[in-house]
Amino acid sequence: METVARTFARLTTQTETLEVGRRHQQLFIGIPRETTLQENRVALIPQSVATLVAHGHRIIVETGAGEKARFSDLDYTEAGAEITHSREAVFQADVILKVAPPTIEEIDLMRPNQVIISPIHLPLITAEYIQHLQRRRVIALAMEYIRDTEMGVFPIVRAMSEIAGTSAILIGADLLSTARGGLGVLLGGIAGVPPAKVIILGAGVVAEFATRTAIGLGAEVRVFDNNVYKLMRLQRHIGRQLHTSVVNPIHLTEQLLTADVAIGAMHSSHGRSPLIVPESIVERMKTGSVIVDVSIDQGGVFETSQATTHDKPTFVKHGVIHYCVPNIPSRVARTASEAVSNILTSLLLKAEAGGIHALITSDEGLRNGVYTYKGCLTNQYLGERFQIKSTDMDLLISSEY
Repeated sequence: METVARTFARLTTQTETLEVGRRHQQLFIGIPRETTLQENRVALIPQSVATLVAHGHRIIVETGAGEKARFSDLDYTEAGAEITHSREAVFQADVILKVAPPTIEEIDLMRPNQVIISPIHLPLITAEYIQHLQRRRVIALAMEYIRDTEMGVFPIVRAMSEIAGTSAILIGADLLSTARGGLGVLLGGIAGVPPAKVIILGAGVVAEFATRTAIGLGAEVRVFDNNVYKLMRLQRHIGRQLHTSVVNPIHLTEQLLTADVAIGAMHSSHGRSPLIVPESIVERMKTGSVIVDVSIDQGGVFETSQATTHDKPTFVKHGVIHYCVPNIPSRVARTASEAVSNILTSLLLKAEAGGIHALITSDEGLRNGVYTYKGCLTNQYLGERFQIKSTDMDLLISSEY
């Protein structure tokens, strides 16, 4: 009898139920207006804001944050963002997104456990700066070190490197002109007149796009890198035989002494870029030749490099024109903003299931970008450079559980 009753109950029409998904955690995201380094980019464009708002997240934008990239306040309000004239209100958000490093004044507006994702310009950073972040007990992530572990790349670095590589050659070509104090050489030459010689130090993404652009303009290109596999990959991606070499000091010196343009394009995954060219070699380069040190945001490849700004992008040392602006992609602010925004939006959408703190804990690639965590310095290079104790990020996380 009991079996018949159970069978009848199973066959009887049941009340319809709907699957209830896991509730997503709302993120509160702040976008301040950039005021330093002639920064023209913005971390989130209106289209990305609309996507995040549609997912239930709250976004507050300081007035004028996107205007240099040609995004108006109206664009942001129509996308669902809140617009404020108060910088303090923006820094009440749980997650702050910036495309320039936070200033000391901005750090003072922050609170414990707040997350900030921004670049870290190594030539400009000081021990006082690190200590300010530690005192505020914020979780600071460097965009340059956020890693996609599946693809094995640094996505923001890659996107900005594509822009910087193309721009570096265009900048070099411009600075070679007589009007800019250069050699007066046309990069690609003409019939009967040889092209300019371009030396590229590095064989990564910056180098690839610089090589493509230089070849497209007709220049003679030579690429140096100590990683033979990178050189092989570069040739494969370019699709033609190139003059490539490991960094042999004698051969490199010979090439630099006859170079018209030299591009520094080496990236470090944790600290300073390698210093490849000493001042003694720069002294012997041709007067009016050009150095574009794309690696300046990590210290620079040339010993003579010093960070410059978009207002005054060049200086001359030993007769050689140096262009050492850390944020080259800011020259094309709209394109660069869209690239950064696409990557950050994808990251933030991943965080909505458990929150940004949970994502930092679980995502090794995101964790790689953390350099201060709740009062502790977690970047070994910065610790050694400023004689500040650093603690392994994994140890800090494991101690919380």
